Amino acid sequence: MKEQLMAHPVFGMAARQFDRTADHLNLTEDVRERCKWPKRLITVTIPIKRDNGDTEVFFGYRVQHHLSRGPVKGGLRFHPNVELGEVAALSMWMNWKCALMELPFGGGKGGVTCDPRSMSQRELENVTRRYTSEMLPFIGPETDVMAPDMGTNEQTMAWMTDVYSTHAGHLVPGIVTGKPVNLQGSQGRTVATGHGVAFLATRALTKCKIKHENATAIVQGFGNVGSYAALTLSRFGVKVIGISDITGAIFNENGIKVEDVFDHVAANGGVKDFAGADSIDPEEMLVQKCDVLVPAALERVITEENAPKLQCRVLAEAANGPTTTQADAIIEERGDIFLVPDILCNAGGVTVSYFEWVQNLQRFQWSEQEVLTKLETMLAKAFDRVQWFADKQGVSNRVAALALGIKEVADVKKQRGLFP
Repeated sequence: MKEQLMAHPVFGMAARQFDRTADHLNLTEDVRERCKWPKRLITVTIPIKRDNGDTEVFFGYRVQHHLSRGPVKGGLRFHPNVELGEVAALSMWMNWKCALMELPFGGGKGGVTCDPRSMSQRELENVTRRYTSEMLPFIGPETDVMAPDMGTNEQTMAWMTDVYSTHAGHLVPGIVTGKPVNLQGSQGRTVATGHGVAFLATRALTKCKIKHENATAIVQGFGNVGSYAALTLSRFGVKVIGISDITGAIFNENGIKVEDVFDHVAANGGVKDFAGADSIDPEEMLVQKCDVLVPAALERVITEENAPKLQCRVLAEAANGPTTTQADAIIEERGDIFLVPDILCNAGGVTVSYFEWVQNLQRFQWSEQEVLTKLETMLAKAFDRVQWFADKQGVSNRVAALALGIKEVADVKKQRGLFP
């Protein structure tokens, strides 16, 4: 299994990041082995009846990286390219992310290999309910708490809540986060990840001595994270000049009105043909001059081919693993790009998920202002810790963020010991 995981490009990238950081921390081989590999890798089949009467079997996955510090936390994605290796890598990154943010969670990730854009609401509900029922032995508010991710949303979480609660015989709101507010979801959860990306990007601009009102931004991806990152950046005074999604890319050096893009996407299903900007090749958009570049789509989009061409001052990694290890080396050698690494940059989602989980345990609701204020306080603290570690140790921001997270997990592993 180790060889199979390492052969997957995304897990291999996550493992190389871990190994590099473990070398810096001088982790002993026994602790390194225990921290690196996931605790559980779960694969299930999900047979459903399609609307046309055919029966189709999908494959679903859940990887629980570690439960040493608490229940695992992480999203569930529906996407045609979901694979076990990808899910394992994402669960590893989530583990370091939770530890970096000092949240009492381990890392988890789940996925179903399907194309939600080609499925009806009924078919999506059937996939969700069957996936949840297959996962019942492995999930729970103190074991594994899922959340929305690519291709899933609060409705998905509502269906999961219903399946688990029906099985338990009473409402169990803490089984997932990212639920609708009327099912004891949290105010501010929908905007949390994108809001956090924008907040940290503006702190990075301040470090680079660039005023927000003079800054420009390009956002790759206009899903939940990218759309709210773009919207919040614009509200902070940053001019958004480029946006892309699965349908295409748009660019206007004079600025794009993000609120109008929301309306256009709602009406047309994507940013393509938006009247307030010109069409541009999505790959070309990434290398246009800007102050903030926000990759908010899939993994491995900043590569050794385009890294030398980047013209941004801040690279805010809203997606998980958007920068390959080869591109990382190029960016470090360049030394002119301030990196906000993914496990810090997109930590707003899991942080507000933690707030939602706590509210569910307490049966108490916070206002959106309370949630976002608490979020910004925690993100600012983590940002400052990463900067302090990077400056003190003379390492990159990525190594600093990973080191803080990995060390926390490693210390707990050593303290708890190894069960014979």
